[in-house]
Amino acid sequence: MLLQQVHLANETDAVDIRITDGKFAAIAPHLDALSGEEVISDCAGKMVLPPFVESHVHLDTCLTAGRPQWNLSGTLFEGIQRWEEYKPFLTKQEVKDRVNQAIRMQAGNGIQYVRTHVDINDPKLTALEAILELREEVRDYMDIQIVAFPQYGILSYPKGKELLEQALKMGADVAGAIPHFEFTREYSVESLNICFELAQKYGKLIDVHCDEIDDEASRGLETLATRAYEAGMGHMVTASHTTAMHSYNNAYMIRLMRLLKLSGINFVANPCVNVHLGGRADTYPKRRGMTRVKELTAEGLNVSFGSDDIFDPWNPLGNANMRDQVFMGLYTGHMLGYEEITQSYRFVTENGARTLNLGDGYGIKVGNDANFVVMDAKNWYDALNFNAPVLRNYRKGKVIAHTAPVEKKVLF
Repeated sequence: MLLQQVHLANETDAVDIRITDGKFAAIAPHLDALSGEEVISDCAGKMVLPPFVESHVHLDTCLTAGRPQWNLSGTLFEGIQRWEEYKPFLTKQEVKDRVNQAIRMQAGNGIQYVRTHVDINDPKLTALEAILELREEVRDYMDIQIVAFPQYGILSYPKGKELLEQALKMGADVAGAIPHFEFTREYSVESLNICFELAQKYGKLIDVHCDEIDDEASRGLETLATRAYEAGMGHMVTASHTTAMHSYNNAYMIRLMRLLKLSGINFVANPCVNVHLGGRADTYPKRRGMTRVKELTAEGLNVSFGSDDIFDPWNPLGNANMRDQVFMGLYTGHMLGYEEITQSYRFVTENGARTLNLGDGYGIKVGNDANFVVMDAKNWYDALNFNAPVLRNYRKGKVIAHTAPVEKKVLF
């Protein structure tokens, strides 16, 4: 297959892309079509990107908003309460049916790589079993990493450590923790010790719901970064949310930033949901609720964006479109300089791939699997500004989702 005259990200000069046996075979300004080769010319002038990466989502809770009740306060804690009320309705098939819908929404929006956090504070591990099965069923279309996520804590929930270890044995890819939700500071620190211990024991990555609270005193991040630094595994460790960072005083932040850079850990912000849940205890002024993306990025730390929730107790909206996360993140983070805008696709592509430890196999380069998306725009600035759809989502050179170009007519 020969894809003619497309733009790689923001490049002004177009290229041709040859795909052979599901892999990128050649990329050059002009390639002559081979005998019998399929030629794709109707994407000329469009932008091509690697597939989008969803760095942080809870697929087990997706599409459950309002069932049995809505989260009326809009707080994180009422969301947890509403999810607990829904748990009695969980069956393996019910979870698979909902998650299948969400995965197809993601594919339609150009996503091929997903890290999902799955609640394991359930003695039956129903949702985990369902998504482990589904991960294998959709492997040809989507790569799914599963985080064993202890929603109520490792030490503050009965047999939390045992459930985490069982989840990793069953096949979860990533060990999770939630230090700010543990009963005490001592439990918080020890929960992270346990997380590292089990991750190293079973050769897993680590992704921690870290300081997802408007509390300047919530400082699990310093422990997480220290453990990662001491273990020499920063590239395998992710701090998700870290929203307390927007409340840290700058004197403390200066000291903390040195440690974060030494550790080399990854960060995930969830702009839409962080802003929705954040600042709920404030009158005025109200805090924004998102971590310091601009400052972390400026210091060379890896930051990616996630959706967090898709129409569930923590987010009454959500359509699995990563463009929404970038759009909200830029506005909330005061990152609307021209270059910040044009480079912001990296939050949901390259940076996400680094968070998920996808390695050199991710990206548009000769020898890699031909996984890519075609956007209905000539560059990322236009795609972001005009909410351009993903026209085609290719997996190993085959279309797995497509959208017809939108034609708008103004009749005056």
